[in-house]
Parts: sequence; C-alpha cells; structure tokens
Amino acid sequence: QINKMFGTVVVGVGIAGLARIRDLMNPLPSSPSEHLKLFGFVSRRSFGNINEAKQISLEDALRSKEIHAAFISTENRSHEETIRMFLEAGKHVLVEYPMALSAKAAHELWEMAERKGKVLHVEHIELLTEEYKQLKKEVAGKDLVKGTLHFTGSVLDENKTGFPAFSGIARLTWLIDLFGDLTVTSATREKQKDKNYSRMTVHFQTANKKPLTWIEERGPGMRREKKINFCFTSGCLENFPEAPRSAVGLFMQDQNLFAKKLLGQVSKEELAAEKWRILRCLDLAEVIQQHCEQPEKICS
Repeated sequence: QINKMFGTVVVGVGIAGLARIRDLMNPLPSSPSEHLKLFGFVSRRSFGNINEAKQISLEDALRSKEIHAAFISTENRSHEETIRMFLEAGKHVLVEYPMALSAKAAHELWEMAERKGKVLHVEHIELLTEEYKQLKKEVAGKDLVKGTLHFTGSVLDENKTGFPAFSGIARLTWLIDLFGDLTVTSATREKQKDKNYSRMTVHFQTANKKPLTWIEERGPGMRREKKINFCFTSGCLENFPEAPRSAVGLFMQDQNLFAKKLLGQVSKEELAAEKWRILRCLDLAEVIQQHCEQPEKICS
C-alpha cells in the first residue's frame, strides 16, 4: 500500500467542491493525502478547467479505470443517487454530510459499500473544529443535568437540502458525540411561510434520562451561530472554551482521514464506532422528521 495511488474525481463544484479540488491539488507533504491524485471534476455546469483540474463527464468518471474514488459535493438531495452510482461502479466514496435524506437509504448504501468492499466515508468537519475539540475536552467526565444547543442561520432551500433534522445533522452529531446515545421525546416545528422563517425544537433524553434540547432556527438575515447551555452537577457551560486556530484546514483534515481509510490505517474499532454514530444520527433525524410532520394531536 505504501506507493499506492488512488485516482479521484470531485463531483459538484460548489463551495465544498472547490475546497476539495484545492486540497487534492495541494496535499500536505508526507500526509496520507499524498496518495490521492485528482483526475478531474464533474459538474452540470460547463467550466472547462478549474486551475489545473479538467472537467470530465459523469459517464467517464464512472467508467474510468484510473478513478478509484469519488468526492461527492453535490446538493444534499442528490447525494443518495450519486453515492449509489459510484459504489455500483466499484469506487470508494467520500460524501459531504448528510449522506442521504432518509435513514433507510443510508443503511442500504452502507450495506452496499460493505458488500463491495469499498470505503464509504461521510465528511463530519464539525467534529474536527478546534472549537469542538476544546468543548469535548471540557465536557469529558462531567455529569450532565440538562442542556441546550441552539443554532441559527440563513434560509435554506429545503427542496435541495432536505428536512432541517437532516440538513442540520451536524448539531445532532455534536450532541451524540458529547453525550452518548439519545432518544427523541418530542419534536415540533414552527414555520412562517410569509417570513421565510423556520424553527425546529427537539427534546431528547440521554441514557441517564437527562433532558437535552436542540433548536435549529433559520430566517432571513439570521447570523450563523451556535449557542450552548450545558449544565453539569459541577456548574454550567454557556460559552465555548477559547480555541486556537487550526494549522490544517478542516476539509484537508477530513481528506487525510479518508486517505487513511483507503490505506487501511484506521482501526476496526474506530470504523465501527463511526458507522454506529453516522447511522444512529440519520435514524434519529428521521424520527425527528416524523414527529414534526405528524398532524397535531388533539389532547382532551
């Protein structure tokens, strides 16, 4: 494996796709990413070249023997279909979260990757930020009493990004990674169509029956930010701990992790824990969507 090179293609050239092209063309010296070689990119729009990267057709990308892995950076709605095509073509896949917009599809794709002996890697840069790493250290070993994670951001086109429990799965991933498995106790969603405003509120319980709340709120001009309020037996944490800026970009850190998986350098235990976390979050996202979309129960 030491000299093995993996030909790659980037599918979709939005913000993430362009970051992927940049990082594949400039791997960190003596990092696992040096084993990835960019062959080109696929887009519905016509670009010709981006930097030195050339545009190729989807058919060529799927057929090419020189391409071993696809980086999927398309809109959420098309992740599932694109992953399926590349797995069927016998390619490894890196996909931006969420990997699919239904739990069933996610489980099917994961089984397909395992059946074909291919790596299916879901990007989770939200776990790689210095801010998050510091928060995780801060929370470690403390006993939760109750907590809230409140996210605000600008309006998304749900036809492309899916239901907020899926498009906002980064927040759910944080909560599961910090506090272990969760159960949904209730979930509601308020929408003001005329104002283009949406607020989803989810109540969870931890394994120790402690309450956690996740609020995902979006509206025109809302600043992108996360607020936390985690109360422990030892006191409350209301601000993120100070964190240095990382020397290595988040997409590059993620790319290195994918390359390590291709090189067989990630332990079975780590892979199993990651698979559980990703599929569990997607299962919960679906439960949340079902709760929110139920007709109002009339309590007498």
